[in-house]
Amino acid sequence: MTTPALLPLSGRRIPTLSPGASSFPHHRATLRLSEKFILLLILSAFITLCFGAFFFLPDNSKHKRFDLGLEDVLIPHIDSPKEGKHASGQVVIHGQGGHDEHRHREEEESLRDKIRADHERALQEAKEKLRKSREELQAEIQTEKNKVMEDMKKKDTGPKPLPPVPMPKVVGVSDGEPPEPDVKEKRDKIREMMKHAWDSYRQYGWGHNELKPLAKKGHSTNIFGNSQLGATIVDALDTLYIMGLHEEFKDGQEWIEQNLDFGVNAEVSVFEVNIRFIGGLLAAYYLSGQEVFKLKAVQLAEKLLPAFNTPTGIPWAMVNLKSGVGRNWGWASAGSSILAEFGTLHMEFVHLTYLTGNPAYYQKVMHIRKLLAKMDRPNGLYPNYLNPRTGRWGQHHTSVGGLGDSFYEYLLKAWLMSDKTDTEARKTYDDAIEAIERHLIRKSNGGLTFIGEWKNGHLERKMGHLACFAGGMFALGADGSPDDKAGHYLQLGAEIAHTCHESYDRTVLKLGPEAFKFDSGLEAVAVRQNEKYYILRPEVIETYWYMWRFTHDPKYRQWGWEAAQAIDKYCRVSGGFSGVKDVYSSNPTYDDVQQSFFLAETLKYLYLLFSSDDLMPLESWVFNTEAHPLPVLHLGNITLPGSEPAQR
Repeated sequence: MTTPALLPLSGRRIPTLSPGASSFPHHRATLRLSEKFILLLILSAFITLCFGAFFFLPDNSKHKRFDLGLEDVLIPHIDSPKEGKHASGQVVIHGQGGHDEHRHREEEESLRDKIRADHERALQEAKEKLRKSREELQAEIQTEKNKVMEDMKKKDTGPKPLPPVPMPKVVGVSDGEPPEPDVKEKRDKIREMMKHAWDSYRQYGWGHNELKPLAKKGHSTNIFGNSQLGATIVDALDTLYIMGLHEEFKDGQEWIEQNLDFGVNAEVSVFEVNIRFIGGLLAAYYLSGQEVFKLKAVQLAEKLLPAFNTPTGIPWAMVNLKSGVGRNWGWASAGSSILAEFGTLHMEFVHLTYLTGNPAYYQKVMHIRKLLAKMDRPNGLYPNYLNPRTGRWGQHHTSVGGLGDSFYEYLLKAWLMSDKTDTEARKTYDDAIEAIERHLIRKSNGGLTFIGEWKNGHLERKMGHLACFAGGMFALGADGSPDDKAGHYLQLGAEIAHTCHESYDRTVLKLGPEAFKFDSGLEAVAVRQNEKYYILRPEVIETYWYMWRFTHDPKYRQWGWEAAQAIDKYCRVSGGFSGVKDVYSSNPTYDDVQQSFFLAETLKYLYLLFSSDDLMPLESWVFNTEAHPLPVLHLGNITLPGSEPAQR
């Protein structure tokens, strides 16, 4: 799962100075000036200062002129009974006679004394400099040069090195070649699709966040702000690595080392940047062991922390990377933050605390969990909107699709990632799923199990493509579910997978719409024109992969192959892959966007579907909501900084 239900909007750009474009060489050139020339410059400055001191030392005649200029002296005075504003904004104190006049004279005399003392001190310093020998002046120059060099070295070293921590054991990060020749052939086709998507981006959109494959140029959306942050590069790295495309991976790494700069004046989505950038960088670090990815992830995480500066600690949806100013989406209910956004930080932030030793990240996400635990939940359901100022729910709209989805996913995955020691997260997940099953999950007249949306006190019989991830989630959480219900939840996952496959199979293109209804005789079919699009989303294929891993039922590979063929047939263009606007039309129009999550998720899940189970085994890896794999933390008796043993 990736975004809330809204489509990305168009973005903005500003040029940025990359880390590689340092001003360091200019400093070195300055230091290469001859010492003789520097000496002359200093002597000239001292002589000028001397003459200036003689000219500007106040005398009696200057005092008189000075007095005349103080009728409207521009010095603010809080106690003045009359004050006004000039157009320039300066506060003007008007003469009042009597007591005020006496006070003004004292202020003027004090000002004159200060000016005289400053000039005399400057003159004395100049005389002392002129008395020094050439050797003494050269020594002073050398001292200044050394100081400048030291300052530059400090700046050049960048951030402090992170504390050494034991690297989690990483297993199954490559190969996974299936024994069956026909399955291997399909896997090779998925790798070829990835190479086409990457090479097209490399040629036409390099450094931009995403690609317009028809226009063959870069593309950006408001979720990434107005800067070229190379979202596709960061999002695709681990997929490239897992597929064995190491030259492409190296190109991406070099761009990140030389160009990825977070010190830009850009307002970004905290949620999207966390799951795509921090998740992507952490996964690339764990897979490859390259330190640059860890350092970049930590640099970015520090930029996100100001978003938590709210009265409740519930973060803003957006934050400016430069100023740290946060705000929420204008369309969100009464200035609310969104459940899926502030609830989808736990995995990445726990790993940040593990890698840095900084407890702030862990504490931020645990604070969110504790706050939610104290709140009343209507029918046991979590509404999608929460006001970060008041700590109250917004409108009572609950969804397992857009706006809610990955909150539930991260409760389960927090437990899995903790080596199943975070029992609090598991209990919260189980309670939430029980309420969802009671109030949101229904069977259609045609026998299709679907997850509706709770709105204004009633169930809307509509399911979004984003909610199709839940089939995989139910299967992933089956083992460890209470009351011996593992078989029940595995079956529920299979039913959701079947329903979502039907949403694909009932279209002309064999690709699923953004949302589909279950009423008025229509089932698993989109009704509105603005719900008929497919933007290369991964959720249905994600569920196919999880169901394959847990059941090895061959239909999941068959369904996945049908989707892969449809994508290759209807979404592939010469400049990459594009979403389509109507999956029920035999002549679809393109939206001309190659989403970064297509490379991060859709193609990765397809590749894993046609690989053997020893590639990225689920006992060792937990995938974040952008399909970036993070290792299970076998912490044993170790507690994270700032955590309490009872919570782990």
